[in-house]
Amino acid sequence: MKKMYIALCVALLIASCDTGKKVYYAGDFGIVPNTGKDMTKAVADAVAAIKAERGSKPAVLLFEGGEYDFFPDSANVREYYISNHDQDNPKLVAVALEGLKNLTLQGDTSKGGRATEFLMNGRMLPIAMVDCENCSLSSIVVDTRVPQITQVEVLENREGYITYRVAPWAQYKIVGGRFVAYGSNWELAPVAGIAFDGETGHLVYRTSDIGVGVYNVEEVEQGVIRAPWNDNRLKPGTRIAMRSYYRPTPGIFLSKCNNTSFENIKVHYAEGMGLLAQNCENIDMERFCVVPREGSDRYFTTQADATHFSGCRGLIKSNNGEYCGMMDDAINVHGTYLRIVERVDDNTIIGRYMHPQAYGFYWGGEGDAVQFVRSSTMEVCEPNVVEKIEPFDKAVITGAKEFRITLHDKVADDIASGDYGIENLEWTPEVKFCGNTIRNNRARGALFSTPKDVLVENNLFDHTSGTAILLCGDCNGWFETGACRNVTIRKNRFVNALTNMFQFTDGIISIYPEIPDLQAQKKYFHGGNGTGVVIEDNVFETFDAPIVYAKSLDGLLFRGNRIIQNNDFEPFHWNRHRFLFDRVVNATIEDNEFSTGFDAEKDIKYRY
Repeated sequence: MKKMYIALCVALLIASCDTGKKVYYAGDFGIVPNTGKDMTKAVADAVAAIKAERGSKPAVLLFEGGEYDFFPDSANVREYYISNHDQDNPKLVAVALEGLKNLTLQGDTSKGGRATEFLMNGRMLPIAMVDCENCSLSSIVVDTRVPQITQVEVLENREGYITYRVAPWAQYKIVGGRFVAYGSNWELAPVAGIAFDGETGHLVYRTSDIGVGVYNVEEVEQGVIRAPWNDNRLKPGTRIAMRSYYRPTPGIFLSKCNNTSFENIKVHYAEGMGLLAQNCENIDMERFCVVPREGSDRYFTTQADATHFSGCRGLIKSNNGEYCGMMDDAINVHGTYLRIVERVDDNTIIGRYMHPQAYGFYWGGEGDAVQFVRSSTMEVCEPNVVEKIEPFDKAVITGAKEFRITLHDKVADDIASGDYGIENLEWTPEVKFCGNTIRNNRARGALFSTPKDVLVENNLFDHTSGTAILLCGDCNGWFETGACRNVTIRKNRFVNALTNMFQFTDGIISIYPEIPDLQAQKKYFHGGNGTGVVIEDNVFETFDAPIVYAKSLDGLLFRGNRIIQNNDFEPFHWNRHRFLFDRVVNATIEDNEFSTGFDAEKDIKYRY
């Protein structure tokens, strides 16, 4: 092992001569693997020393392969408002990279060498990158020794009781007959579960979110629990991820970063998203993976999405990654609507963050192009430009929920009726999601809400449980922008989506903006730029009927696809049409191959 590490050091030293990067060795700062000691302060000191010496000159901090432990008692304490997470400040951060330029954290890449693992010992935010430029992470694993999701295996299920074995890495206690999981600085009682087939790892057919047997339990022996629990779908051998809906921190947090790259990263667990990026420009992910830890018998990964991008711009790339076992999407890209709560004068409004997990961070600045949207119909009004924006309910942006926004053009008199939101058009990214594998996850495969070009190509969507791809937009609940104009979905393989029902699961590909008053809508939300959504040269392997559901869409091309019917599961979806359209125009379905035949009159349904 040591020889491999020395060889890697020599290779990096040679490379550094060519690139101008200086290589620093973590061991020289007392950052040593496999000791079980807390490395939090040593890493912080190393980063500070490198910044002091190099400034913005390129540098690499090289970690030997092995396990590096981080503990909450010595964590970096930060106030971070993180999009789509619980705003329970302060956050305890293991590795805080702030205000850095041209720094790479590099794990061991020697062939056959041991991975470089950052292991959390308690509830913590593993890695934060804030106000960084041209920084990268490479060949690093992020995990938690005792996850807040507790996995159990069903041993016996009969007579209204289930006996289950708790995974050996989990910690629990019985308090007043209730099962409570705990760690060094946390405890929680699970409120829901996701059931995984013990042999295939797929979510158990037609289970979705299930109740869990955690009340009036009896400990039969250490690690074996008998609980009143009536669910005959949970056969012996089923693994159940018992969890709460709490999501305090992602595995990796990016805020206000430019030109960030990730290569060969694995996130085995996070109590929120695997990666959350907000207000960032240009993110490149090569072999970024959110997967269960090898040899752990874990079937789950993150508490929510594998990767999530809120209010970003530039280009977001995810190539050759793997996303498995997470409790939501592999990727979710969106902005955030502010609701208009007051019209101060002809050019000034007060906009408010509405969702309790999305506030307190930068929304926009002077010169940004914006547009209003009517919440009830999701119809876009005339565009405008921000002349001035400042936090309204606080003195600073951090933690603010409301903004006073002065606009260049006059705003309509009824804009503060409670039926309007405002969207920032500058902080919207282009997305390339290519060559990835998404499998055995809850809810959805991929979610895109951006007006810039989106390419979804050469991916495998394998038992995504709900919808494989969702194009959304919502100024009523999640308040996530925005309309998709040019989306290309090609050369992907979809295998048995829709084995469970979750929100927006009306087709393998679901184009589903939230529109409370669809019948009053006169414009179309998605598409409208000539092509809209192009779905071509894909393979759909499915046991059920629905392929595409679309709502409020101008422009759909479904061409050159193969639909292969199988008998892997019993069909059950309420939608019995291949194509179900609500307010869709300019749709073309041509040159496709259906293994069981195609009848346009039966298989295509327009409802509005």
